[in-house]
Amino acid sequence: MDALDASKLLDEELYSRQLYVLGSPAMQRIQGARVLVSGLQGLGAEVAKNLVLMGVGSLTLHDPHPTCWSDLAAQFLLSEQDLERSRAEASQELLAQLNRAVQVVVHTGDITEDLLLDFQVVVLTAAKLEEQLKVGTLCHKHGVCFLAADTRGLVGQLFCDFGEDFTVQDPTEAEPLTAAIQHISQGSPGILTLRKGANTHYFRDGDLVTFSGIEGMVELNDCDPRSIHVREDGSLEIGDTTTFSRYLRGGAITEVKRPKTVRHKSLDTALLQPHVVAQSSQEVHHAHCLHQAFCALHKFQHLHGRPPQPWDPVDAETVVGLARDLEPLKRTEEEPLEEPLDEALVRTVALSSAGVLSPMVAMLGAVAAQEVLKAISRKFMPLDQWLYFDALDCLPEDGELLPSPEDCALRGSRYDGQIAVFGAGFQEKLRRQHYLLFLFRSQDVGRPKAEVAAAAARGLNPDLQVIPLTYPLDPTTEHIYGDNFFSRVDGVAAALDSFQARRYVAARCTHYLKPLLEAGTSGTWGSATVFMPHVTEAYRAPASAAASEDAPYPVCTVRYFPSTAEHTLQWARHEFEELFRLSAETINHHQQAHTSLADMDEPQTLTLLKPVLGVLRVRPQNWQDCVAWALGHWKLCFHYGIKQLLRHFPPNKVLEDGTPFWSGPKQCPQPLEFDTNQDTHLLYVLAAANLYAQMHGLPGSQDWTALRELLKLLPQPDPQQMAPIFASNLELASASAEFGPEQQKELNKALEVWSVGPPLKPLMFEKDDDSNFHVDFVVAAASLRCQNYGIPPVNRAQSKRIVGQIIPAIATTTAAVAGLLGLELYKVVSGPRPRSAFRHSYLHLAENYLIRYMPFAPAIQTFHHLKWTSWDRLKVPAGQPERTLESLLAHLQEQHGLRVRILLHGSALLYAAGWSPEKQAQHLPLRVTELVQQLTGQAPAPGQRVLVLELSCEGDDEDTAFPPLHYEL
Repeated sequence: MDALDASKLLDEELYSRQLYVLGSPAMQRIQGARVLVSGLQGLGAEVAKNLVLMGVGSLTLHDPHPTCWSDLAAQFLLSEQDLERSRAEASQELLAQLNRAVQVVVHTGDITEDLLLDFQVVVLTAAKLEEQLKVGTLCHKHGVCFLAADTRGLVGQLFCDFGEDFTVQDPTEAEPLTAAIQHISQGSPGILTLRKGANTHYFRDGDLVTFSGIEGMVELNDCDPRSIHVREDGSLEIGDTTTFSRYLRGGAITEVKRPKTVRHKSLDTALLQPHVVAQSSQEVHHAHCLHQAFCALHKFQHLHGRPPQPWDPVDAETVVGLARDLEPLKRTEEEPLEEPLDEALVRTVALSSAGVLSPMVAMLGAVAAQEVLKAISRKFMPLDQWLYFDALDCLPEDGELLPSPEDCALRGSRYDGQIAVFGAGFQEKLRRQHYLLFLFRSQDVGRPKAEVAAAAARGLNPDLQVIPLTYPLDPTTEHIYGDNFFSRVDGVAAALDSFQARRYVAARCTHYLKPLLEAGTSGTWGSATVFMPHVTEAYRAPASAAASEDAPYPVCTVRYFPSTAEHTLQWARHEFEELFRLSAETINHHQQAHTSLADMDEPQTLTLLKPVLGVLRVRPQNWQDCVAWALGHWKLCFHYGIKQLLRHFPPNKVLEDGTPFWSGPKQCPQPLEFDTNQDTHLLYVLAAANLYAQMHGLPGSQDWTALRELLKLLPQPDPQQMAPIFASNLELASASAEFGPEQQKELNKALEVWSVGPPLKPLMFEKDDDSNFHVDFVVAAASLRCQNYGIPPVNRAQSKRIVGQIIPAIATTTAAVAGLLGLELYKVVSGPRPRSAFRHSYLHLAENYLIRYMPFAPAIQTFHHLKWTSWDRLKVPAGQPERTLESLLAHLQEQHGLRVRILLHGSALLYAAGWSPEKQAQHLPLRVTELVQQLTGQAPAPGQRVLVLELSCEGDDEDTAFPPLHYEL
């Protein structure tokens, strides 16, 4: 079929984080696609919501059935006012409001063969098997991608048929591997050596690669893809290079992704020969039994005209019998699968199958929507072909605690779908829960996100009481989120954007013994984890992530010896700050303080201001002055600065041990020659001149043609007039040493004249405005720096993501993680559960990967007779009258056998065994709160229930982490 017009401009701001996941070509195909979703119960609504948020061109809804009470448990688009109204019609307007760029229409007739031809993808949810077979056969016949999805209580099923010859253009989420080249030999085969530090182990035999930026052996640049062979030493054989020019320097090798072909069977064939997504043979058998359970549920409905009643043992046994009588599954058309049916599993599925659960439809709807995107965009490998997912671990292990048919009977309530699985008693427990959802930082367009989310949540369920909290949750607000606050909270659900914030929130949960449900996503990767007091280990940030977060690269490496694109981007970002923010703030400060810049003797301040002065000796007065400065700074950074570095460290410099100075990750740079025909050169000058103009309150320009002509007329900058960029360094001469007394005097005089005038406008870096030249400057500066050092550059989108520390995001992963977290909430709320009931979940939707495993137990630590975990604490009541420090120490020795060596409250030292008798005499008679107030200047806050004290004991190992001492007020 013909897709919609995909040539319309892509709204890069609306889809900014999604673009980092899918890329522009895939997004163009998505916004030109037509999709049909039939079945608008909870699962269909989730699929539709995800597709609308991700920007499909047109979405057609089909579901003529009237809304009923049980729909409201998981169909967030419906309300009590929609009862008896068509589900599709009732859902259309709210779906359209999510993204006005998507056409959302309703089809009220039957699904016919002619109708199917209008779509690229057709999705059936909660459909009868007969309908699935009919539509699936027609779609397979006409080359329309087909999906069928269903959830029954705590189990879910998804089937995909993309045809017998479906080509996946981009099978993986990872960017093509790129590495810097050290050398290429002439020969057959030519041997390519990668620069030291490159990720050589990622290349594989048979990979296809191409080349760029090579000097000398230019025949390889932009060549057709070549197959490589990886040698034992990590070098690469790249084919015959005998007739090519001699390699000189630089260049990059880049992986070329290979398309893959997928061959899917139609549903009627795949029903008896199911290919399932599973990680082990045990999981395959489990999935096959779930497959048979779904087939038996369809058979039951066909025979009785209704699904099994909630937790009805008679209906459940009927389903087990039907599953037992089904035709055996086959490995091939002729070879049957000889697997026993897990009748206990089928029975549990049947008992709990009557309900519809929001977390289940969120999880399966996310996966289904991702498969729709794969069909449209041909990006990422699709499922092969069945997916089965179950969360039966949400049910109590003890059969005596399972709900009864009476407890699960329908009540004409919006929660009927949930009551049918867990019972009315559980629903009442859930109703009484108080949870703290901690969102991202309170930065929204004009409103805090907490307020926006609260309003949206009330719209979904008017029974929900939501209180938006706009104060951040960090050490500065512990007077707000203190003992009284957490005493009213049953648990915390966290969706935070940094490991620092996650560690802090987790520490508060550990302190107050509250369950923590923790979620995170990055692109199509997602995680959902649960941490239960005294049951599981406490949250710990991944060591690598925690160590690398916000950790800058060494200054010397970034300024003089970069070896990666990340180094050059950090340098470019630092350039922006020094040139356009810090310098303006410094000049404004001195103007307000009525001090002369020429009188300054701070070397760092002078070093900061010299590049801002550049080739000018007075303030810029017009656009031409700004362009002259920008051209001069280009020469300073990418030509004269590199020449100066090479004077300090010549290309042939050798260290004392005979090792070349320029070796390993240190790549000898080459100065660039300015060329107006090079777009990156021109972009740098255009962006720098506009930023310089903005800082001085002057008009800028976006006219590339006029800029080229202006640059031809400007005189070339005199290197003797240009301020050096090098700051004082152990190896490099200081900036002031570059000038003699006369030149320094002249520079100071120019600074004095230049500083006269109105205040400058410091520029705060803003990554989300593509018209302000901020990102343009950083991207161009980093790209030119890469050219200096022969480093493979990254494109604009990648640069923006790295510099802006943007986490790629997509609606499908978010929904899947929310669903997985909701399943763990069921377990937390239901009452005391063993560790075996809980699951940590990790998924990768791009590669059809999902793993769920039992959390680790809390580590037990010991000291003499004491045993404790991170959830434990020592409790000591303050008493009436309050005990003294001497009494506290005696209590610890008597009750716990601990001879305290050091006692701390925060950073205040309350007691140390090595103190002099005089100092001990001053502290020991004081009440503990009196002593804390004396040392910290702060009394316990009103409502504060405990003082947390840290202790170490005589004879303990330094690494022993004793449980905190809670001094109860």
